[in-house]
Amino acid sequence: MDEGGAESRLAGGTAGHRALRPYVEVVLDALADGAARRAGPLPRGGPDVARRLVDAAPAIPEHGEDGSAVLRGLVRAVAEGAADPADPHCVAHLHSPPLAIAVAADLAASALNCSLDSWDQAPAASELEVATCRSLHREVFPGSPGGDVLVTSGSTESNMLGLLLARESRGPETAVICGENAHHSVHRAAWLLGMRAPRVLPTPRGVLDPDAARAELGRDGGRALLVATAGTTDTGAIDPLEELAVAARDHGARLHVDAAYGGLLLFSTRLRHLVRGLDRADTVALDFHKLGWQPAAAGAFAVREDADLVHLKSQVDYLNAVDDTDAGIPSLLERSTRTTRRADILKIAVTLRALGRGGIGELIEKVRDRAMDLAALVSDRPELELHAPPGISTVLFRPVGAADAHVAELRRCLLSEGKAVLGRADAAGRLWLKVTLLNPHAVTGDLETLLKLVVDTSRRLASPREDTPTAGA
Repeated sequence: MDEGGAESRLAGGTAGHRALRPYVEVVLDALADGAARRAGPLPRGGPDVARRLVDAAPAIPEHGEDGSAVLRGLVRAVAEGAADPADPHCVAHLHSPPLAIAVAADLAASALNCSLDSWDQAPAASELEVATCRSLHREVFPGSPGGDVLVTSGSTESNMLGLLLARESRGPETAVICGENAHHSVHRAAWLLGMRAPRVLPTPRGVLDPDAARAELGRDGGRALLVATAGTTDTGAIDPLEELAVAARDHGARLHVDAAYGGLLLFSTRLRHLVRGLDRADTVALDFHKLGWQPAAAGAFAVREDADLVHLKSQVDYLNAVDDTDAGIPSLLERSTRTTRRADILKIAVTLRALGRGGIGELIEKVRDRAMDLAALVSDRPELELHAPPGISTVLFRPVGAADAHVAELRRCLLSEGKAVLGRADAAGRLWLKVTLLNPHAVTGDLETLLKLVVDTSRRLASPREDTPTAGA
């Protein structure tokens, strides 16, 4: 059989590794070359430079080109123009540097190209998902005899599922109640599901007030969903989950916890108390591409009771025919609202087995410790102001006495110069620089260098510009 050129050979089958191996070498070399060219957390020069990196050739030429050369060139360009989450000065977002072993497992998932919408497309992968998710369910809901964990693309999908199950169990008029600190996907999910817009409670201290939640829940006679957050995107704050769970129970309401950031604190013996009460929720959103160090996407949705999962059941003859399921072939459609679904469980399962609960907990404790170190370093510098002690691994700070416009300009200057990738957050009525520490291998020296860079850049921006005319000139 004529296999055609190298570019048209398949990665699967018994000979798939031979077709894939040379490309893997090309990719690894191009990644290293691109990172060396970038020489920092971000390319210097802003959007124009990034655009030029990828605009060197037509996106769809009339005739194909040498595959290895194309692969090398585009991977190198994207690597050179990347924001590198492994760089200790790339700390803006909940965007973790992935573990090498997880990336390797993700390569295998891509090569096998299993689709977990029917058992005959993914026999072993579907069984691995069921077994791994069963173990994860025991971590979130210890002692609960029913329920399950579903693999999702992240907290946006998981939060939508939380609202969907609430709507299906309590009716279309179910009220959604959340705090100002809730993730924007809660509002989007309500809109997409045709539910009323969430009723938003003020969070002046950064977290939901249980008394305010209790008063609001009293308006709905049990037809309500209370959404709590375990790790906000702005500050990493964790709502008082136990008290909110009691309030929801007393009013017959459901409780969904968006624990995309903080949920995996469960793996740390030292820090799990921060999410005490998580097991009292009806549904929980988790993300392994945050404090689980997985390549995106790697989310999970935990459901405490079997009864809720009935609402996700679906039957389509070509995927889960009734006679097939009666004969013992598992149906997978109720494990997701998506149809085609890659085997993202493989990288999660490999990581869980390779590191264990203790290994993942240790990584989480390291980033938490670095966040505490950074907060202390900020407090020790008279030029800087700390917003509050870190909730998980997020630290907000700003130059003392600076206007919000200066803080915004300072962040953009660091970005355009390719020196640091800092986030921004509004808190207590002011704009703050945000550092989200997710690199467990960052050291105190990295943090000291980052703060010096911020202070020096702030001073430079505040000083008179050389090209600014002096008075009387």
